[in-house]
Amino acid sequence: MLKNKFISFTLFFIITYSASLIGRIVTISLKEPWYSQLIKSNYNPPDWVFAPVWTTLYLMMTLAIWFYWHSKNREKKTVYIYFINIFLNTTWSIVFFGLHQILAALIILIALIILIIILILKFKRVNYVSTYLMIPYLLWSCYALFLNFNLFILN
Repeated sequence: MLKNKFISFTLFFIITYSASLIGRIVTISLKEPWYSQLIKSNYNPPDWVFAPVWTTLYLMMTLAIWFYWHSKNREKKTVYIYFINIFLNTTWSIVFFGLHQILAALIILIALIILIIILILKFKRVNYVSTYLMIPYLLWSCYALFLNFNLFILN
């Protein structure tokens, strides 16, 4: 059983952090000079804040899906929703930093937040730990929506 838990954690970790890796590569290679030239609100945190926050959130997301996976009454459909969530998360980075499409990124972020809420509700039926682990991700995504909306309005 311990071996299965280690393997499942490793797989969820790789899948979740692959979103981080892809987003990081796109951001590093295509962000500048475009992003520096945008008019930003006073609510934008310094750039150094994003890496530690996202690293922590990805770990919490990994743990959330892992706890859910090892719960009684889990539904595979919920795991697929989680994977779609990871895909949308990565897509946002590509659309925003790679393609420089602020409005399209805003729409993706709205869809992502809806998926996060669905995941939280589905996790709540099966595993409260998973539910609580997703709440910071929801809050940060709502903050990201606010920042993305401000960038859209200001630019």
